[in-house]
Amino acid sequence: MYFSLVILSIYPSIMKHSILFCVFLYVFSATVFAQYRTKSNISYYEGDAKHDARVYERCKLDVYYPEGKQGYATIIWFHGGGLTGGNKELPEALKNQGVAVVSVGYRLSPAASVDGIIEDAAAAIAWVKRHIAEYGGSERLIFVSGHSAGGYLGMMTVLDKSYLQKYGIDADGIAGLIPFSGQAITHFTRRKELGIEETQPTVDRLSPLFHVRKEAPSIVLITGDRELEMLGRYEENAYLARMLKIVGHADVQLLELQGYGHDMQFPAFPLLLKEVKSRAEKNSRP
Repeated sequence: MYFSLVILSIYPSIMKHSILFCVFLYVFSATVFAQYRTKSNISYYEGDAKHDARVYERCKLDVYYPEGKQGYATIIWFHGGGLTGGNKELPEALKNQGVAVVSVGYRLSPAASVDGIIEDAAAAIAWVKRHIAEYGGSERLIFVSGHSAGGYLGMMTVLDKSYLQKYGIDADGIAGLIPFSGQAITHFTRRKELGIEETQPTVDRLSPLFHVRKEAPSIVLITGDRELEMLGRYEENAYLARMLKIVGHADVQLLELQGYGHDMQFPAFPLLLKEVKSRAEKNSRP
């Protein structure tokens, strides 16, 4: 009898925790065990006769997306490599997270100018804006990210509105810009084009700093430790953040990952996903 009373007294608590555990399993399984597909090597210039396939063979993207979901967020990911190397990539840390990831390839210097490479990045973003709904994603929840040179491309395409305007797209409609260790001054490969040493700081129209503006989308700048980063990468981003605040931008953050150098992607990915999911939740509220 006593044993029965004990069971009855703790039964509500057991049920409460069981229900909570079931809810956790449902949410966990919906994210982790969702089915994902990848559609590869899509030309984002879409057969434009002006873009010779032989010249623009690198201008392709892969769409990694969850099946059976609607209205999810999309991360456009630009790879690093100094604008002279690298290939489109799907970071492992972004898989199975309930979001789509669009991995973008682009032309490289010296075969293409830095200005031309930025044009490629803009064309890729425009493609996503036009087509992501066909895969179930929301065109209102497109986030632009990338590491190093990829971060620079994201910053240029979002801050200099002229690149996306060519496609009838307002850069302010991007849900968020979250670059990893992006170069905020003129990229060193652009300086090389101009015969300028990579240690000579330069700010011209091909630098994100040149295009600070109040109306830009939400921005989270993530870098490694200022003492370990490449050249002055942290300080460039700190100056960009400061100037954005000075012109009245109300939603910019600067995150410095202590103990990490330019290879700071591992701890940065959870921050990227946290920002994307937070913004997506706010956007979905009535």
